[in-house]
Amino acid sequence: MSTEYKAFDPATLDWAKVDGLMPAIIQDAATLRVLMLGYMDREALEKTCQTGKVTFFSRTKKRLWMKGETSGNHLDLVAVRADCDNDTLLVSVRPHGPTCHTGSSSCFGSAPGNFLGALDALVKQREHDRPLNSYTTKLFEQGARYIAQKVGEEGVETALAGVVQRDDELLGESADLLFHLIVLLRARGLSIDDAVAVLEERHARAAEKAAG
Repeated sequence: MSTEYKAFDPATLDWAKVDGLMPAIIQDAATLRVLMLGYMDREALEKTCQTGKVTFFSRTKKRLWMKGETSGNHLDLVAVRADCDNDTLLVSVRPHGPTCHTGSSSCFGSAPGNFLGALDALVKQREHDRPLNSYTTKLFEQGARYIAQKVGEEGVETALAGVVQRDDELLGESADLLFHLIVLLRARGLSIDDAVAVLEERHARAAEKAAG
């Protein structure tokens, strides 16, 4: 896991503007779903970056508290970003268990997120757990070559649907292709985010070339 957040400098933030307590929006790094809002003083942010475990300042208890210190549902830090005014944080995390005290994954109920990211996380978990009677388990047990063959088959079926079938059939085949592609990437130790990062890099290069 990347630890580039260790280079984040709390001194760049406008602590005076927020009276020493910085609002921190917590977001699932995989699904992009907003999980909760907390507050960090400088010590809490420094401890978060040092340990990789999200730590807040409790406004009621007047002390630091690490998320999950009693429940075990801690938040692994992925990245910290400040907004344009340096007075609010966006904290990307990998949650372990539900984030909300009600048992929900988000304090905002059915907050929208990135379903492909959620599916990728589920596929990763299936690869680790290998539950019985799971189609995903069967794919992983057959190996990357077999999964790649399935991606090829789904790609052909998607192309054919795009030419001679109805929209709903094209969408169905496209969904099958995306699922098998996610499984193939996981079988190779990669993720859908890695593929998206390539697209983002290509887009940035194209934009830079166009601007130049």
